[in-house]
Amino acid sequence: MYIEIMKRIGDKMNGEWISQIKRGTLEYAVMLLISNKERYGYDLIQILEQYPMLATKESTIYPLLRRLLKNGYLESYWHQMEEGTPARKYYRMTPLGLSYLQKLEQDWQLLIQNMSDLEKE
Repeated sequence: MYIEIMKRIGDKMNGEWISQIKRGTLEYAVMLLISNKERYGYDLIQILEQYPMLATKESTIYPLLRRLLKNGYLESYWHQMEEGTPARKYYRMTPLGLSYLQKLEQDWQLLIQNMSDLEKE
């Protein structure tokens, strides 16, 4: 019984840790993906599903995309793929978004360096 309880506590703690990592890195991941290629929301979800630490759902990705649009980091446009299929909303970087992404990259590299240095303490 004790082992089972400890396992559940460990799973819960690990789940909380992963949730915090996702929240802190998802914006950077989305910006990286869009900087490489114009993308639509579901495309982003499918790509992120390939990376368990970054997998996300529509209820997370679309509010994030709306916020990035509102902040001027992204712009969007509708693209009709084929006759009879619904248009998809694509996202692309703005010049402000590219500057913001550079700052995110600098912050990310600093975080990695800080964690590496911390391991040596």
